[in-house]
Amino acid sequence: MKSVRIRNIVIGEGLPKICVPITGPRQEDVLFEARHMLELHPDVVELRADCFDDVCDFETLENTLSEVREILGDTPILFTIRSFNEGGAKEINDEAYIDINISAVQSGLIDMVDVELFKGKDIVEKIVEVAHDDGVSVIISNHDFKSTPNKEIIAKRLCAMQDMGADIVKIALMPNNEDDVNTLIDAATEVCRDATCPVIAISMGDMGRVSRTDCERIGTSVTFASATNSSAPGQINIKELREELMNKHGLSY
Repeated sequence: MKSVRIRNIVIGEGLPKICVPITGPRQEDVLFEARHMLELHPDVVELRADCFDDVCDFETLENTLSEVREILGDTPILFTIRSFNEGGAKEINDEAYIDINISAVQSGLIDMVDVELFKGKDIVEKIVEVAHDDGVSVIISNHDFKSTPNKEIIAKRLCAMQDMGADIVKIALMPNNEDDVNTLIDAATEVCRDATCPVIAISMGDMGRVSRTDCERIGTSVTFASATNSSAPGQINIKELREELMNKHGLSY
């Protein structure tokens, strides 16, 4: 599997990296959460721009991004607009989705951008092209907060993400029973054997906890944790998650 270097970390090598979201609705909330990150030391910080009240006002958003960048220093920043039907905080039309993502990429303030698979091939590949031209890595993702499809569909989606130029592929699914958790794990494990890029595979909710903690068995390169607020069901507090991951490797915390 090809690894991805983002500033001072390498995704796809060593311990799974921990990403923590910032979900504040106002600039002061975002900056408060960013300062809190300095105490928690996540590997990656995700700015959930869909949670930001002024997401469509790029001047305000860019100013906020600039301050977050200054606070976080060399901590990698992942920029995400999660669409409403994939668990996002608000509905944003496709034109705004493209414009805001491309503006964030071209600002020079972010390191990675999340683009949803089901935005469609044209939108995804347009953002991927601009991101790669500007040296920004791309996570292509899919989130289903209701169900887990069969193994073949999961594998097909992850492979489609690779084909569209993803640097990292991500799928997060809601299990309705233990079989769904195992389906996600089995599909991710198989895809990881032949993957050309790092894989993130998450089974959400309490039932899917194993997918967030037993990452190496599955092949997951990044796991998401919570700090002040969680951005998805089942996220574990970063301190607890880090301790569990390190204990699995016989490391002291």
